[in-house]
Amino acid sequence: MHVTGVLSLKGGVGKTTVVLGLAGSALRAGLRTLVVDLDPQGNATTALEPEATETTIAQAMERPSAALLASSIAPSAWGEDLDVLVGSEDIERHNHPDPGSQRLGALARLLGDLPKDEDGATRTGLAKYDLVLIDCPPSLGQLTRSALVAVDRAVLVTEPTIFAVSGVQRAFEAVQAERENNPDLQPLGVLVNKYRARSSEHEFRLNELRELFGPLVISGALPDRSAVQQAQGAGVPIQRWDTPGAREIASQFDSLLGRIVRSRTHRSGRGRARRAPDA
Repeated sequence: MHVTGVLSLKGGVGKTTVVLGLAGSALRAGLRTLVVDLDPQGNATTALEPEATETTIAQAMERPSAALLASSIAPSAWGEDLDVLVGSEDIERHNHPDPGSQRLGALARLLGDLPKDEDGATRTGLAKYDLVLIDCPPSLGQLTRSALVAVDRAVLVTEPTIFAVSGVQRAFEAVQAERENNPDLQPLGVLVNKYRARSSEHEFRLNELRELFGPLVISGALPDRSAVQQAQGAGVPIQRWDTPGAREIASQFDSLLGRIVRSRTHRSGRGRARRAPDA
């Protein structure tokens, strides 16, 4: 099971758009996927339109258990292989600015209770999901830090503007710092979103990012296309929005998904749950 966090420490750069794009690519690739909506704004939940649940991630993190987790997960309207751990603005009460290790391990413990697949002898006892995507809030409190404890890889999203570049620098530093609690954590790369090729400012910031992060900057910046907003407004994955711009962006999400999957193929013990930090 691949567990990937998508984060930025600046709002409005398209973090949720990246989560939705990856979810759409995973759905098309036949990967059973869970989107964890850790952002109090709940935009991923809104876009994916899951069925109504008895509880949300806020209750599940407050008292982590298999039962509360199950009652907080629902199928997405996008397809039967895509589920949502439903978000809620109430999750903000868990966003302590200076959490202890017990709180930081809450999400990892919760994901350790994900249901197992009993359909077919070849998969019995394995995690039900091939991929878990965590949409983090745009702040460095308990929620984002607990996500970094729970994931294997982190996608750092930015746009080519001065404040966003500063935000992704802080996000990278947060990833490096959290490796003390999660030695398996690695930055998958820096993804540049909303790029306009004819903008000299965007070209300058893209070069600045390459100087700062080198090969960590993912090749193929996501272009600024109206197709993204159109697909989200229609409530469908970008992969089903049949325009040239949508197909261009969908192809780049397919490539990013491949990068996520390949990043762990060499690792041993992939099916084992990570032990969360103790108090």
